[in-house]
Amino acid sequence: MLNLFKKLHHKYVFLRRIDVLSNQIAIQIPDNINLLDIGCGDGTISKMVLDNKKNITIKGIDVFARESCAIPFKMFDGKTIPHTDDEFDATLFVDVLHHTTNIKELITEAARVSKKYIIIKDHHYNNALDFGILKFMDWVGNAPHGVKVIYNFKNLDFWKTTFSELGLEIENINCKVPIYPFPFNLIFGRDLHFITVLRKKEL
Repeated sequence: MLNLFKKLHHKYVFLRRIDVLSNQIAIQIPDNINLLDIGCGDGTISKMVLDNKKNITIKGIDVFARESCAIPFKMFDGKTIPHTDDEFDATLFVDVLHHTTNIKELITEAARVSKKYIIIKDHHYNNALDFGILKFMDWVGNAPHGVKVIYNFKNLDFWKTTFSELGLEIENINCKVPIYPFPFNLIFGRDLHFITVLRKKEL
């Protein structure tokens, strides 16, 4: 059963997701910046962002070492980002934070090493049905690859409150990210996904 889900997910979601997210992120990020991709995986999305936006540089960190990574890569412990304060112009999380138990701490670390921007792609839910759909999506997308899923999804109020508490202003937020094709988008798309560009408040 897992192998079947893996094949279907790769055919109808995985490749489209990479293409859509890399394009959406490239549109959102400013020109002429250096960016840190936190939880970069094999670097595929960041590499495609670079292909779409030539005038930026991207490095990555992750808690898992891959056999190969499409961008310059460094290991980290999942808590402390191994870079200095304000080393980057922007930091990026792509579907990373809901896999962690320390969301606020990681966003704080991302803000520490960023001069200005924190860009987050993640999920939010409005009700129990949404939460159940997100759990199913996460299981299908990760369990076949041996990735641990903890379903730490949050509602939009949590995200907005967290950003405010951490001194981050929402510069832009998009809750209509077209990852899924029709008719799957009617169930798994809707407004369950978001990409936001956060700016550090000036002291």
